[in-house]
Amino acid sequence: MREIDCQQITETVSKLFQEACVYLPEDILAAIKRARESEESPVAQDVLDRILENTKIASEEKIPLCQDTGTAVVLLELGQEVHITGGDLYSAINEGVRQGYDKGYLRKSMVLQPYSDRVNTRDNTPAVIYTDIVPGDKLRIVAMPKGGGAENMSRLAMLSPAQGRQGIIDFVVKAVDEAGGNPCPPVIVGVGIGGTAEQTLMLAKRAL
Repeated sequence: MREIDCQQITETVSKLFQEACVYLPEDILAAIKRARESEESPVAQDVLDRILENTKIASEEKIPLCQDTGTAVVLLELGQEVHITGGDLYSAINEGVRQGYDKGYLRKSMVLQPYSDRVNTRDNTPAVIYTDIVPGDKLRIVAMPKGGGAENMSRLAMLSPAQGRQGIIDFVVKAVDEAGGNPCPPVIVGVGIGGTAEQTLMLAKRAL
């Protein structure tokens, strides 16, 4: 049995969210550069150039890539041979979000009672946490600051088997077309297929 202290989890979550809001992953950066090389539209070329410039500035100045630093989504893979010590796992994660958004000077967007008393929690908690129990003695933490502009463009469809592969393609293309300029560019689409409604949405989230 491997023991992992809550303080270590808090420190890791804090660091992950600060990094996620400042640095673009290398695979995404490479994809944007490839898109710029193959893009024919002058307007789109200019947009991609600005994104690449923004990425460079954010990295050098240690400032967020975007003003919307998102809802703090955390994906956990918790090994069944892991014992969390020194406190509660979810509390440790929320404390990490609290510290990360404070230390990183990240915008805090979460509110209490969203349909009535819209009071900002002032620390971007609570986080949205998903946990999978897996074999082994490790804890894997994925931090995803999910911006509202993109999240609002989420779409779900329950297609009939007869619609097949083309039906899925048509739905995704329509969703992107209808989203227009609402999600911040470049638009990266996560697609989930199969299972119940909530599982399909979760597959799409994990794809991102």
